[in-house]
Amino acid sequence: MAQPPGLRRDGTWVGASVPRREDPRLLTGRGRFVDDITLPRMLHAAFVRSTEAHAHLSGVDLSEVREVSGVVAAFDAADLALGDITALLERPAEQFTPTSMPVLAREKVRYAGEPVAIVLATDPYAAEDGVEAAVVEYEPLDPVVSEEAALAAAGPPVHDEAPGNVLVDVSLFATEGIDEVFTDAHTVVRVEAHTGRQNALPLETRGAVAEWDDRAEQLVVHTCTQVPHQVRTVLARCAGLDERQVRVLVPDMGGGFGQKCVVGREAIAAAAAARRLRRPVKWIEDRREALTASFLAREQHYTARAAFSGDGEILALDADVVCDMGAYSCYPFTAGIEPLMASAEMPSVYRVPSYRVRGRAVTTNKAPTAPYRGVSRPQYVMVMERLMERAARELGLDPLDVRRRNLITEFPYRGINEVTYDPGSYRESLDLCEQVLRDEGWLAHTEPGRIVGVGYACFSERTGYGSGAFAQRKMQVVPGFDLSQITMDLDGTVTVTTGTLSHGQSHETTFAQIVADRLGIGYDKVKIVQGDTDRITYGWGSFASRSVTIGGSAASAAAAKLGDQLRSLAAHLAEVDLDSTELDGRGGVRAGDRTLPFTELADVAYLRAHLLPKDVGPGLTATASFDVGGDGTFSNATHGCVVALDPGTGGVEILRYVCVEDCGVAIHPRVVEGQARGGIAQGIAGALFEEVVYDELGQPMAPSLMEYKVPTAAEIPDVRIEHLETPCAFTANGAKGAGEGGTIGAPAAVLNAVNHALRHTGVELDRTPIARAAVHEALKEAP
Repeated sequence: MAQPPGLRRDGTWVGASVPRREDPRLLTGRGRFVDDITLPRMLHAAFVRSTEAHAHLSGVDLSEVREVSGVVAAFDAADLALGDITALLERPAEQFTPTSMPVLAREKVRYAGEPVAIVLATDPYAAEDGVEAAVVEYEPLDPVVSEEAALAAAGPPVHDEAPGNVLVDVSLFATEGIDEVFTDAHTVVRVEAHTGRQNALPLETRGAVAEWDDRAEQLVVHTCTQVPHQVRTVLARCAGLDERQVRVLVPDMGGGFGQKCVVGREAIAAAAAARRLRRPVKWIEDRREALTASFLAREQHYTARAAFSGDGEILALDADVVCDMGAYSCYPFTAGIEPLMASAEMPSVYRVPSYRVRGRAVTTNKAPTAPYRGVSRPQYVMVMERLMERAARELGLDPLDVRRRNLITEFPYRGINEVTYDPGSYRESLDLCEQVLRDEGWLAHTEPGRIVGVGYACFSERTGYGSGAFAQRKMQVVPGFDLSQITMDLDGTVTVTTGTLSHGQSHETTFAQIVADRLGIGYDKVKIVQGDTDRITYGWGSFASRSVTIGGSAASAAAAKLGDQLRSLAAHLAEVDLDSTELDGRGGVRAGDRTLPFTELADVAYLRAHLLPKDVGPGLTATASFDVGGDGTFSNATHGCVVALDPGTGGVEILRYVCVEDCGVAIHPRVVEGQARGGIAQGIAGALFEEVVYDELGQPMAPSLMEYKVPTAAEIPDVRIEHLETPCAFTANGAKGAGEGGTIGAPAAVLNAVNHALRHTGVELDRTPIARAAVHEALKEAP
């Protein structure tokens, strides 16, 4: 029998770069995104947004709005009377200050762009005209636009309940005797790191189409979210509905990167308006709104020091982390998402025997912060890698040897941060990355008229956050598990639900590969269903590289249960013991000396139920869940970057980029490479180009892609990817996550390469994005 196309030589789908199921639809324009949905009598929504960063609302007059041609209705907070969005940590008052985010601002606005009212019209142009007619009166307050201003607390607080503008202040670790370690150490090195505020910039902006279904007594919302069940919960609570009265559906989605893994306000307001008017409502965010008023990320400041022995062994780490979280806590993660992540995982791939850290989240008059691909790891990896570089320089050692001296090499390893690291290839990835650059000649490369530098970054990425790991953050809402249901039809094909959600990761293909291997059928016989809260019992969505590790494991477990059902039915029909049956790998069950195709078994299960065992009901369906009992699994990688600096312009060109990654068993190697390349592009963007800045009045200064500098293909180099494979022991197929690693390593690798090129100047840069002016000034003043 000829091998089906795409199968590996060992007869498995997992590990094969098969044709992706999504591609024909998406590449030929047959995808269906939120903005493709048009319903009869549909209205279009636009938002009146605050022009002030910090002010009391004196009045909102929408009377002239309602007179604009095409406008059907306009509502402010009092009109819609919705409940607030509140995310909580179960921590004492000195560690966490809860704040609520109203769906529409009332009494006070806290950032420029905050939604104040919603306008509904027969077309989007009339809706925008209506927005222009709104009259909003403000009593301006002094805005808080920086970390320093927030901590000074000299002016009016962003939230009255947080007079010091600190929402989270937690010291997770403080090793006893750490001060003595620093006192006695051979060498103590210090670094600071500042990272600019960024936008995740998914290709598809946020949006929603909502309608009230009288027959189902249900508010149906089509939206591009990574967390549909959380949107359902918050919408139901804000609107005073039972959860069964809300159905959230996610069509094709053009990227998320974390910006869509929190619950936004605008979709809730649009849905509430649709329910009130009994007409469908569409809201699509424009790019200006996305850049200025959507969830942002990344603005962080680290002050860190590390103690080293004379031969380069790290003895202690002490860090202070301050994250500017903007005006509100995001749901469900709260403002603690960034400082708690950094505090818990900063030691990264290194053996750190003593550790102390303080993590704070401050609130400012800027758009609120949501998780963005990597969540603090690009920042703390930058800190750790710069500490290694600084220590090597002061000790007169090779920086890669200092890393090798400190890398975790024996597994499982229980860290000072109380996290157990499962087996990885930390040393091997560093060695291979260096070898590739050496073999290609980059370590001795020179450029006429330019200065060449080489930088590295070693890191791990926790990818299997189960309920236990999230519970350690003391979130009131604790993500973790995933549920999957599988059903076989009469023709032997199966439909599998998953609580995860694809927004570009090829779940329709990779999950089908996992299930196909479990059942021994073609991956084209597997249909993956996601993004429908009525069809999927519950799910936490996709973020933190959890999809394959947790969602894929749940789907695999459900398929295994269905396989057991098929074997049991075959044993009954063939009159043999269950132990005498096995799936034959070709869509059937061997039972003794007979082989029963799945189609024959399904025929009995549905159409000839009288042949079933007395204690077995009709149908072929199974449900399974999966959670991680411990600390999760860790992918790891080393990135190597070669840059050339132009003394005349301060420009930075990336000449070569190498990524050696280990995500366990790669379900689909080309998908993994795509994830790595896309993540590296975003990491380079943060290192060199992208930043949302504000003026002294709290006005965003990057309202379009003219000001928000996004790299093009000309600035992103070709990336060489090498794979290592350390299987995970407790996920289906040994897979670890691969979604965030590219982004995590790139800023540190680029910054280290630039600083290596600047070493002769005595200047070491500590801020991203790296400013051309700073590079130019350093080179101009160099001897």
